[in-house]
Parts: sequence; C-alpha cells; structure tokens
Amino acid sequence: MAGFLNRENRVPHYQRVFQGADNLRLWEKARGRFIIPAYKVVLFTSFGSSMYMMFRMVLGHKTWFGKN
Repeated sequence: MAGFLNRENRVPHYQRVFQGADNLRLWEKARGRFIIPAYKVVLFTSFGSSMYMMFRMVLGHKTWFGKN
C-alpha cells in the first residue's frame, strides 16, 4: 500500500500528451471523430422525417407515400 502513497505524480505528463499540438478538439480526442457526426446524422434524419410526416398529416395523408 505504501507504493500508492509515495508514487510519482503523472498528471502533468498525461496532460501534455492529451493536450498536444495536434489541432483536434477535445470531443474529437475523447469520443472519436465519427461518433458526433453519426449522432448528428441520426438526429437530423429523425427530426426531418418527423417534420415530413407532420406536414403530411396536416394535408390529410396518414401514410409515408401515396394519397392514403
């Protein structure tokens, strides 16, 4: 247990590694480059399809395509 109490502080080293000059935003480093754009695709697709069906319901059509 004494090894954990008198251990070297590695926080400055890890901050230097994590905050390096690689011109990436923090969310890109922590979550990857593809998770946020994939989330936005799902978000805007679901929002757009909801708006499309609400507009169709206002016109009196209860299906995705066609007149009925």
